[in-house]
Amino acid sequence: MLAHCISSTSPLSAEMAGGVRRKSPSSPSPLWGKLHTLWQDKHLVLFKTEHTLLVVSVLWILEIGINLWVIQKVAYTEIDWKAYMDEVEGVINGTYDYTQLKGDTGPLVYPAGFVYIFMALYYITNHGVNIRLGQYIFAVFYLVTLLLVFRIYNRTKKVPPYVFFFVCCASYRIHSIFVLRLFNDPVAMMLLFAATNLFLDGYWTLGCGVYSLAVSVKMNVLLFAPGLLFCLLWEFGLIRTIPKLSLCAAIQLLLGLPFLLNNPVGYLSRAFDLGRQFMFKWTVNWRFLPEWLFLNRYFHLVLLAAHLLTLLLFALRRWKRPGENIVELLKEPSKRKIPAQSITVDQIVLILFTSNFIGMCFSRSLHYQFYVWYFHTLPYLLWSGGVKKLAHLLRVLILGLIELSWNTYPSTNSSSAALHVCHLIILLCLWLAPPLTEKKGHTTDKENKRH
Repeated sequence: MLAHCISSTSPLSAEMAGGVRRKSPSSPSPLWGKLHTLWQDKHLVLFKTEHTLLVVSVLWILEIGINLWVIQKVAYTEIDWKAYMDEVEGVINGTYDYTQLKGDTGPLVYPAGFVYIFMALYYITNHGVNIRLGQYIFAVFYLVTLLLVFRIYNRTKKVPPYVFFFVCCASYRIHSIFVLRLFNDPVAMMLLFAATNLFLDGYWTLGCGVYSLAVSVKMNVLLFAPGLLFCLLWEFGLIRTIPKLSLCAAIQLLLGLPFLLNNPVGYLSRAFDLGRQFMFKWTVNWRFLPEWLFLNRYFHLVLLAAHLLTLLLFALRRWKRPGENIVELLKEPSKRKIPAQSITVDQIVLILFTSNFIGMCFSRSLHYQFYVWYFHTLPYLLWSGGVKKLAHLLRVLILGLIELSWNTYPSTNSSSAALHVCHLIILLCLWLAPPLTEKKGHTTDKENKRH
């Protein structure tokens, strides 16, 4: 026994006797381990969602150069910028009656937030004359929007990284809308994606405030409103949702106050004109219809009814939890029959993006700059569908057909029909997707501290 003990401890005794202790092999650093794993999986980097952050970081850096190249090499095209400057110049000169504010392309039809943002751009760009500076500012808007969108995709990890090339670098139309046309639509969507990120982080009140700012730039952001209302009711119930809705309304009231005090009916009828008539020559989605039908009010009512019915069906059958009555959402989460579960990141994103997409499907008309309303959400919707046989190549093909439809100018019967077919496929895939609660998703960062 003694010999065994001496034998088993002899190496340690020898080290101590010699006064030198051998160093144990050092373990590789976490960074080196990640790099080694990345090198081993290099052929899968574009396909495995855990590499999303790496891929989008590279693409975002590339986009800096792409935007600079587009600004310097591709000619700017004047469409609405001068009209925007004329409209805000009227406010600067003291006109607060919305019915008297107009530009080259017609009357001012955007809420007050638009006025303040483009008034700032008016001064920054030397009364709107320094268009090149305006293009660089919109390039910053583009990069910020892309950063916010990529953060959403990195949180959800649903879409394979190779798809993000089509989300940024490959779209001529989106670059054009931002840095060659300087429309107000990108500003509204940048704020919308900022609000979405706040919702994912659990800052619901602040997110509602930013969402309302987005609505104040352009009314199209209201297409997300049904989904946002559903998420708020799911997370808080009716009583605790009311203050957040009140905040949204208060921001609209505060921003519009100078114009409401002057001519309230004029401001509301112009800034939030739900019955606005669109010109047939600019339509992207209804070119195959005769013009008389496109302009017909009954056709508009049919589209509105289909929009509301589809939203209701999704709310009742796809968004709510199986077995739960929709009325239960009105109650405090702790008082519901089915134990309350905090809404997950995937659920928030899918409900918001689907709500907006349904509105796009049944829109009375889509103009070319409206592409940015849903462009960055399309990959998420396609990879959220419930049709397993819808292979990666087919999904990419649908993205390509949609891009082609929006790049066809003027639109044709074929391009409009192709757009509707793609919309229908996506909508059916979303309908066939498994219920939200059957999916595992990351919860919001502050699920235990609802704000």
